[in-house]
Amino acid sequence: MVLSIPTFTAGMVLSISLIMAIGPQNAHVLRMGLQRQHLWLTVTVCAVADVALIGLGVLGLAQLGGLSDKLHGALVGAGMLFLAVYGWQAFQRFLQPRVLSLDLPSGDTSCASVNTAASPRPEPVTRRQAVLSALAFSWLNPHAWLDTAVLIGTASLAYGQGSTIFGLGAAAGSLLWFLVLGTAAFWLGRRLHSLHIWRALDGAVALMMWGTALWLGFSLV
Repeated sequence: MVLSIPTFTAGMVLSISLIMAIGPQNAHVLRMGLQRQHLWLTVTVCAVADVALIGLGVLGLAQLGGLSDKLHGALVGAGMLFLAVYGWQAFQRFLQPRVLSLDLPSGDTSCASVNTAASPRPEPVTRRQAVLSALAFSWLNPHAWLDTAVLIGTASLAYGQGSTIFGLGAAAGSLLWFLVLGTAAFWLGRRLHSLHIWRALDGAVALMMWGTALWLGFSLV
């Protein structure tokens, strides 16, 4: 297996662009970081869980690509559709930015406006609870399965024999993202409530998703 830098990079960019769309998993990492409770354990578990899903999607769906050209085209087309929709949602958040509230009760990860009230003192969390919570946010979240096992696996079909390299790039992107996210949560603290930060992230997500969708479209020509 020869390492292809463009293919590896494409997998990394797609993975990061998908994970950047703040959801329950990332909200959980942010919350643990702001509360200073088992942050790096949570980051490790989330990253490993994502890599496992990426491997399942790439190694599994890559085999389906050999069935027929029609199936290949249909799966890549579905991936383009998902990317376009996700990019549009991120663009809407860019136009009307909202800050993720980290003061919500555990399990409520919806986006909300800035909460200016004092944050309640967090309840202590054991290592076992931290691991189980991270696994739940990673594997019981349908969006995580869609973004990794389905979407990244589908996108890898466009690379043929290089799908494994694409998957390795996606896995590296996941590891890099969670490392950066954990570091940001630890060092920036409440600055993560800034509308400018979330708006910049959403804008980057929209551009990367739409760009990847166009690239996949050209790969079918």
